[in-house]
Amino acid sequence: MTEQGVRWTSEQVLALAPDDASRKAGGKLGSPGPWSEAGCDGRAVWGLCAGSGKTPYRTVVDTTGPAYVCSCPSRKFPCKHALGLLLLWAGDTAGTAVPTAGGAPVWAAEWLAGRRARAEAGSGPADPEAARRRAERRAARITAGAQELEQRLADLLRGGLASAEQAGYGLWEETAARMVDAQAPGLAGRVRELGAVAGSGPGWPVRLLEECALTHLLDRAWLSVDALPGPLAATVRGRVGLPASPEGPVLRDHWLVLAQYDTADSRLTTRRIWLHGRSSGRTALLLSFGAAGRPPQLALPAGVVVDAGLRPYGSGGGLRAELVEQFGTAPPAGPPPAGTRVADALAAYGRALREDPWLDTWPVTLSDVVPARAEYGWQLADARPHSGTPGPSGGTTPDERDAVPLTRAAQARPGLWRLVALSGGGPVSVFGEVGHQGFTPLAAWSPDEPGETVSLT
Repeated sequence: MTEQGVRWTSEQVLALAPDDASRKAGGKLGSPGPWSEAGCDGRAVWGLCAGSGKTPYRTVVDTTGPAYVCSCPSRKFPCKHALGLLLLWAGDTAGTAVPTAGGAPVWAAEWLAGRRARAEAGSGPADPEAARRRAERRAARITAGAQELEQRLADLLRGGLASAEQAGYGLWEETAARMVDAQAPGLAGRVRELGAVAGSGPGWPVRLLEECALTHLLDRAWLSVDALPGPLAATVRGRVGLPASPEGPVLRDHWLVLAQYDTADSRLTTRRIWLHGRSSGRTALLLSFGAAGRPPQLALPAGVVVDAGLRPYGSGGGLRAELVEQFGTAPPAGPPPAGTRVADALAAYGRALREDPWLDTWPVTLSDVVPARAEYGWQLADARPHSGTPGPSGGTTPDERDAVPLTRAAQARPGLWRLVALSGGGPVSVFGEVGHQGFTPLAAWSPDEPGETVSLT
């Protein structure tokens, strides 16, 4: 159960808002004035919010989801009333505006009980024979799609890479649509990336050739997937787009929410939530999806520590997991203890590539790094120099430091300036994703306030 003093911060609440308009509207409702019968327990917050009509809006937030329900007509999740209630709760350190109660009122308790009953019931038993037949039919369609894509790549290389720029994006989109028809969304995504590379700026033929090689490797791996070792076969199935299932025992821990961010295309919004287990030391990735233009329902603000059980997936480098049950929150914690230097972080990414050649990034926590300008832009450099690094004359250069460049996307985001301001020229700990394009910082901690997670997304 959540302790009375363990409440989210205002920044963590506002991170759940679907847009800026909701943040502003929710902020106006974050004071006690509009609210009555507000209360909370270890797993939920509720209250009545006065609106334009005679009947106040009934708002409930299940903080273990989090999940929201409100009697207002808004189609946004969370709505401004849920945000306002959470802001009121977050700022009520004295527990007077949103007091801790022994139980929720009937109108809130019914929704909470129904939600938890549905979660416990789960889905009914599946027909294993029907599932096997569906899997075989889908595998056959994916194989046909992979063979067609192989022919498309062969035609491109036979005609020369320059033809890709002349053909335009339409041909790639048509090929991607064929992969969707083949029920291989992973291959479709890679094809769309190929279409975006052609004519994308200086050096695009080299980048296109690299992406074609990786796509060809995935095609050939799928066509021989039954002969691959188990872990690699699971990775290939996941990369082409086959759904994976969590397996193994549930791991319960106090998980620090490192970061949460969304990526979207015209079809889907994908939310990534990175967690670090306080006792297990494991890093876990939760994925949640929403229709285009709508945020996924699962949301965990950065910096919150959740007492939860996760079940890992067999693929995804052992990182991806499913949130099975959340028992409450815990007091804030500092950065993950397993921070590393820049060279070790790059080596970790290299080892991960052996298991998954199509891996774009790998999560790492860098300790004692300083954001600094370089001739190509911003980088993160080790604060402490090497000792005994060989120099050009056979001696040593003790002041040499390893550094990793920030990705171009990271350098264009406001989070860069939050990181620079937090550092002030001194060392900080930074969690993020390292890959072939550089490092993307997602969260940071200052030695002056190690218990405060600063979100950079």
